[in-house]
Amino acid sequence: MLRHESQAKAALQRGDLPAAIVAAKAVVAADPEQPTGYFLLGMIAAEAGHIGKAIPLIEEAVARGPQAEHLAQLAKLRIMTRRDGLAGEAARAALALSPDDALTLDTIGCVLARLGDHQASIAPFTSAVAAQPGNLEFRYNLAAALGFVGQVDQARMHYEAILADNPGHARAHYALAILSRQTAQTHHVPRLEQALSRAARPEDALRIRYALAKEMEDIGDGGGAFAHLSAANAAHKARIGYDFAQDAALFDAIETLFSGHPTRRARGAGNDDPAPIFVLGMPRTGTTLVDRILSSHPDVEAAGELQAMPLAVKQLAGTASRVVIDAETIAASGAIDPTALGDAYLARAEHHRTNKRPRFTDKLPANFLYVGHIAQALPHARIVCLRRHPMDVIWSNYKNLFASQSAYYAYSYDIMDIARYFARFDRLMALWDRLWPGRVLQLSYEALVADQEGQTRRLLEHCRLSWDEACLSFHENKAAVATPSAAQVRRPLNADAVGKWRTYETGLAPARAWLEAHGIPID
Repeated sequence: MLRHESQAKAALQRGDLPAAIVAAKAVVAADPEQPTGYFLLGMIAAEAGHIGKAIPLIEEAVARGPQAEHLAQLAKLRIMTRRDGLAGEAARAALALSPDDALTLDTIGCVLARLGDHQASIAPFTSAVAAQPGNLEFRYNLAAALGFVGQVDQARMHYEAILADNPGHARAHYALAILSRQTAQTHHVPRLEQALSRAARPEDALRIRYALAKEMEDIGDGGGAFAHLSAANAAHKARIGYDFAQDAALFDAIETLFSGHPTRRARGAGNDDPAPIFVLGMPRTGTTLVDRILSSHPDVEAAGELQAMPLAVKQLAGTASRVVIDAETIAASGAIDPTALGDAYLARAEHHRTNKRPRFTDKLPANFLYVGHIAQALPHARIVCLRRHPMDVIWSNYKNLFASQSAYYAYSYDIMDIARYFARFDRLMALWDRLWPGRVLQLSYEALVADQEGQTRRLLEHCRLSWDEACLSFHENKAAVATPSAAQVRRPLNADAVGKWRTYETGLAPARAWLEAHGIPID
C-alpha cells in the first residue's frame, strides 16, 4: 500500500492525473478502511477541477479517522463551494488536532480568514511561518491578518521581510502602501519606482502602480498619483474587456423586475427576524465607518461583507449561469418566495456570527442591488445607504484597487464608467425610495463628518438601537477590518477625505461634465 501511496503522490505532483488515479485506487483496494486512498482520490478530483466529486471523497477519508491535513483540505473545498458553516467546522476540527505541517496550518488560516475570523487565523498562520520561515506566501497571509486586526507594526515587519527576500513581490508592496498613511519622511516611492521598472507581469505592474499612487497622494504629489492610476487602470480595463453595457443590463433587469410587477411586492410575509442591519452603497462612501459605529454598540456585531443575500438569491433563482448575478438570475428571482429567501439569507449569515449579539451588520456595499429582495424577504431588517459627494465617489473608486478579478468592481477602472455607474446607482436608490418610502436611511458621509453625534443618533434611531456613547468612539473598536478603510477607521472622525476630488479636478473634468449633463448636481 505504501508503494501505491508514494506513486499516487508523485503522479499528482507532476500532474499525471490518470496515473495518480490508478495508484490511489490501488491504495483503497489494499485496505478500504484506511483514509489515505480516499483522500488522494479527492485531491486528484480537486486538481482536475471536479470539486463536487472531491468533497464526498475527502469526507469518506475523514469518516475513517480524522486527520488534520484531510480536515483542512475539506474545509478549503467547502469554502470554495460557499458551504461556510461546514467549512468553519472542518477548519476548527483540524486546528484542534494540533497539526505541525505548515501547509495544513496555512490552509486552516486561509479558511478562517475567508470566514472573516481574522483574529483566529493569526495562530495557524504564525505556526505555519514558524515551520517554514522561507515560504513568502505563508508570511504574506500572516502579515495581512495582522494588518486586519490592527497589529500594524507586526504586519509591516513581515511585509518588509518578504520584500527583503523578493524585492518584486507586488502584493507586499501594495499592502505596505495601504497599511498606513505615508509621509514625506517615511515613504517607499523610490523603491516602488524601481520595482515597477522590473515588473514583468501585468498584475504586478497594476499593484505597484496603485501603491505608487497611494504613496504619492499621501505625500502631496497629486499629478504623479493620477498618472500612475491612469496607466494602471487603462491597461487593466483593456485586459478584462469590460464594457459598461454589462452593468447596465443588471440595472435594467432590476428596474424591470421591481417597477414592472407592483402586485408581486405584496406577496409573501418574509422572515420577521429583526437582527440584520444592512449597510450598503457605492464602495468607498463610508460603509466601513458606519459599520464600525454600529458594531461599537453593545447589541451589535459586525458580520462582515457577506455574500449571503447574493448567494441566497442565486440559489433560489435556480439559474444555471456560473456568475452570482446576471440579468437571467434577476428575472428568475421574481418567482422566489420572500419567506424562503429570508430563511436562506439568515442561515448563511449565521455562520459569520461569532459573539451572538442580538443584532448584526452585513456590510456588503453591493447589496444596494438587492434592496428590493431585502425589503420583501426581511421586512424588519434595517437598511442604511451611505451617500457621498458624487465626485469624491468617482475619485475614491478610481484610486482604490478592489478585487481585481471581481465583476462587482469592473466599472472602477475608468472615470467615465464610474460616473455612469454612479448615475444608475442613484437612479436605483430613488426607485427603492419610491417603492418603500422611509425603509432605507440615506446617510450622508459629509453630514456625518460635520455632525458626528447628531447623525449617529439619527443612525441608531433608524436601526432601532438605544443611544450608546461607545458609538462615538468607533476608532477604539478592536474588531478586525478587512477593507481599504482599515487605517482610516482606527482614527477619530475627521474631514480629511471630504472634497479630496478637487485636487484632481482637471483629470476628473469629463466625469463632472457628464454627471451635470445628466442632471446630477456637483456644486
